[in-house]
Amino acid sequence: MTPGRERGIAALLCAAGAGLALLAAGRTWASVKAEHAITPFAQNLGGGDLGGAPGALGWAGLAGLAALFATSGRVRAGVGVLVALFGVGIAYASATAVRRSNVLSAAGDKSALLKLGADPSVDVNLWWTVSLAGGVLLAAAGLVTVLRGARWPRMSARYERAATAPKASAAPADPADPSSMWKSLDRGEDPTAHRNGRP
Repeated sequence: MTPGRERGIAALLCAAGAGLALLAAGRTWASVKAEHAITPFAQNLGGGDLGGAPGALGWAGLAGLAALFATSGRVRAGVGVLVALFGVGIAYASATAVRRSNVLSAAGDKSALLKLGADPSVDVNLWWTVSLAGGVLLAAAGLVTVLRGARWPRMSARYERAATAPKASAAPADPADPSSMWKSLDRGEDPTAHRNGRP
């Protein structure tokens, strides 16, 4: 597999992982109900309500995606380590966010009615697993970058090579050849300099 294709796969994993984490952060992860309380209570909690870490780390993962293309060498390896840590953080935060104690605490922070409930029930759906999967993909992208990123080309490497390539010395414009006059103008030279005796 070519280095460019490896970089593309890592970028795809990074984008998919961050995207899944951000998508899941805005969805409902858990519902809390207290139907037999003095005051019936029901509340839906999203990923952001249960802790903003997965969403914030998802945005950080997108920033890491841009850095994968803009860096090289040890700096890129450092970016890979950060991206992997972002993924691990998303996975861990997603798993801990749906614990019963955390869900009840978040629901209690949003409404005091929970304190009037008699043994509220907690129903957790599968959106947190989508966030966890995003964290796993992001961690995989970071590991691939650490292990293989040193071989990948930089985004602007070809332009840098073109800019640093030595330019061939241009011959002076021949007054008898109109095309050479135009070429010297394109190079920013004065085609009449030699005619007027200037070097």
